[in-house]
Amino acid sequence: MKARITSIFQSGEFVRFLLVGVCNTLFGYVCYAAFVAVYKHFLPQHMLYLTVDLASITATPLGVTFSFLTYKFFVFKTKGNYLREWLRCLMVYGAASLPNLILLPLVTKLLMTVQAARGVAPYLAGAIVMGGVALFTYVAHKKFSFVPGKPTQPLEPTGALS
Repeated sequence: MKARITSIFQSGEFVRFLLVGVCNTLFGYVCYAAFVAVYKHFLPQHMLYLTVDLASITATPLGVTFSFLTYKFFVFKTKGNYLREWLRCLMVYGAASLPNLILLPLVTKLLMTVQAARGVAPYLAGAIVMGGVALFTYVAHKKFSFVPGKPTQPLEPTGALS
């Protein structure tokens, strides 16, 4: 079991994942915060706890694409398979987004009950909830998104037409 766990965290790869993940998280969080700031001007204040979901849904495709590119080139260093790996990344983040959509409004509403956190509740909630998916996404990307596929074999002529 120990060998299996250590094989998941190969030397250097997990450290690169964490470093790139910090960059990806900052990018995703800035997108999320920007959408919260925009949407709260157009939606009623009493619906702020739902605005966070809309901001998250809007920011996610941008964040997933940015993360896909950084993980592909700097962490897992795979070649080719762009569409397949990107679609798999979408699936991984899709699986991680369901808890986000449930927890974001709950944590936001909870933080809004704290007077000192009321004005920044959606931003704090986003940071708290986002922090919970790093380990899951690393293992999922390593074992699913960026698993090298079998190289495609060129079709060889059968001799029937030649």
